[in-house]
Amino acid sequence: MADWGAEVDAQENSLSSKVEKLTVTAGQSKGSSNSAGVRPAQASGETSASASAPTRGAEGGAAGGASEESEDKVSKEEESLLRKLIHSKLVSTKADLEVLQKDPNSPLYSVKTFEALNLKRELLMGVYDMGFNAPSKIQETALPALLADPPANMIAQSQSGTGKTAAFVLTMLSRVDPSKNYPQCLCLAPTYELALQTGEVTKKMAKHMTNVRIGFSVRGKRIPHGQKCTDHILIGTPGTVSDWCLKFKSVDLKKIVVFVLDEADVMIATQGHQDQSVRIKRGLSSSCQMLLFSATYDEDVMKFAQAIIPNNPIIIKLRRDEESLDNIKQYYIECKDIDDKYQAVSNLYATISIGQSMIFCATRKTAHWLAEKMTQEGHAVALLSGDLDITQRAAIINRFRDGKEKVLITTNVTARGIDVTQVTVVVNFDLPVTMEGRPDCETYLHRIGRTGRFGKTGLAINMVDNKRSYSTLKTIEQHFGKTIEKLDAKDVDAIEKIST
Repeated sequence: MADWGAEVDAQENSLSSKVEKLTVTAGQSKGSSNSAGVRPAQASGETSASASAPTRGAEGGAAGGASEESEDKVSKEEESLLRKLIHSKLVSTKADLEVLQKDPNSPLYSVKTFEALNLKRELLMGVYDMGFNAPSKIQETALPALLADPPANMIAQSQSGTGKTAAFVLTMLSRVDPSKNYPQCLCLAPTYELALQTGEVTKKMAKHMTNVRIGFSVRGKRIPHGQKCTDHILIGTPGTVSDWCLKFKSVDLKKIVVFVLDEADVMIATQGHQDQSVRIKRGLSSSCQMLLFSATYDEDVMKFAQAIIPNNPIIIKLRRDEESLDNIKQYYIECKDIDDKYQAVSNLYATISIGQSMIFCATRKTAHWLAEKMTQEGHAVALLSGDLDITQRAAIINRFRDGKEKVLITTNVTARGIDVTQVTVVVNFDLPVTMEGRPDCETYLHRIGRTGRFGKTGLAINMVDNKRSYSTLKTIEQHFGKTIEKLDAKDVDAIEKIST
């Protein structure tokens, strides 16, 4: 496997010219005819009029070249950026917030309007210009604490799209003093692209604060030797920020009043970032307000957070409901081979009314083959796989979410973290397994959990074509304690019944 750090360095070097302009490449627009590739055969470079099925190996896997046949694995960095790209608007969350404090005597307040926060007029104008009419759930609870005096340290669990970036950006802009010509707010992001995403939000919110300077400390952005940084807010990646602060002494960490560490769960998964972040934190003053945000809050993140954020921070977590499959009907279909699996899918779509659906395949080759076959049958198909870049993936997901395509065929690049609420049917053309070939129950839950949302009944169909896949199915069934019923794909009456 290629070294992730080396890949990031190469990517950052190739994009360095964009940093000088302080702009983010938006990628192809959703309306671009090439952005989503409505016809997957064209998008993938295949031009043949007919599709031939991938050949099967002895263990039931598709044979072929390694680059084409390996199951797409998504890094936390890619997953995080993809979530940011597709969440152009706030998503609604019904999850309750759990607020943990070491000091039970410290009152917590929540706000329902941004006016209640007594923001600077220019900042409030920027908030409204961005379309934030009222605080999101996490903002309601977090902002009063973030903006209080004396400042409170905070650890917050929040997914992209819930308004957490706007929350800490608003905090930085509230604390900054433009009359002081040195960095006062420092935000760390795990990758170049995520840093630019945060920078774009900051610039938009600071639109009317014309005397506030926002700078980037990322690879490709240089500062002359011996010169002090004069930006008021600095956003960057741990390696470059560490060099600027500790090696070149261009930034005085003791003068930082707000320190933000974003995407902590991504940060600790990236080699070197964790240690660099800790070194930067050690240079900060004890009075600095420290904020850490993470999409997950497992044991590793908790240990990292405790090392970074001192002084009994406020902890905001999303209460997770028990993951339930009660409102999802699960079935499996026995098939002889891949062609038989396709015929079962074809029968399914011809018999019942399906709004939008997702079909998961183990390999890119199978996904491309299936997409071409379904397109030839007249289905509006979108194809998503790891051979597309991040902006292309985001464009495809947005087209699917907007209803431009009814079927999304994908490998594991969308197995986690991406929500498309209109999905009513999920088909596991190939059941999920780990790198070691063991049943992957967690991925199965993430896949079929895309249907049956908001109390509606969802439908999950699993294709089984050999002893190994049948064993995988039975392991998943036992893990969740839910029966997965057999379905005869040739029985029209039986298929019709499952949709009622």
